[in-house]
Amino acid sequence: MNQFCIVIPNYNHTAALDEVLTQLAAYQLPIIMVDDASNDDAKAVFATLASRHSLLTLVTHQHNQGKGGAVQTGLCHAHQLGFSHAIQVDADGQHNLADVAQLLALSNANPQALISCCPIYDDSVPKHRYLARYLTHVWVWIETLSFDIVDSMCGFRVYPLAASVKLINEVKLGKRMDFDPEILVRLYWRNVPFIFLPSPVIYPANGLSHFQPLHDNVRISWLHTRLFFGMLLRSPLLLWHKIKRRYGR
Repeated sequence: MNQFCIVIPNYNHTAALDEVLTQLAAYQLPIIMVDDASNDDAKAVFATLASRHSLLTLVTHQHNQGKGGAVQTGLCHAHQLGFSHAIQVDADGQHNLADVAQLLALSNANPQALISCCPIYDDSVPKHRYLARYLTHVWVWIETLSFDIVDSMCGFRVYPLAASVKLINEVKLGKRMDFDPEILVRLYWRNVPFIFLPSPVIYPANGLSHFQPLHDNVRISWLHTRLFFGMLLRSPLLLWHKIKRRYGR
């Protein structure tokens, strides 16, 4: 049986955090929240919540590393503690946490796979964010020579820690918004299987977003440039793996 924990990257997200932790408490899983050098007000909230939620452990960055850096710290910390799988959950209340039960069941049935939610959006999604996500999905399909990665940006996932931490230790992954698609592509290149679960996503009114349109779009564009040329080098192996998956050999 898999040994699960929950990893939450957090930079100044406090508005929905108590509700997120309360919902997650129903699963009785240890929670590792990585404080990515948040401000003093947020740190005070985190400390209060840690005293109220016995399953919550805080890991603190002295300097801001970005969401991807916080997730990587959380995954490595979870692996060091002996967990086999970590569920990444965002702190802003966007995710339907009732789906954690299905994520756990899918991961127990497929322990080698990365299990990710595939967002079902309502009218709250900003149109420019939706279009930008779709463009990234197209690039990911090119970089993997497949449509197996249905969604490459959702931060509601179950990571198999052995494969994920091995990748983190061997490759310098992006530490900001470029992390989410990069780790999926590189795990796919290593023949890690993927399973996607449709799940509703809500963008809260007046929600806090750390997406920086200029800098993050430049990072993501540079990421896809690197991954595209990496795909060209790996294309024979990717095609061979694709044939084996299709015909079960």
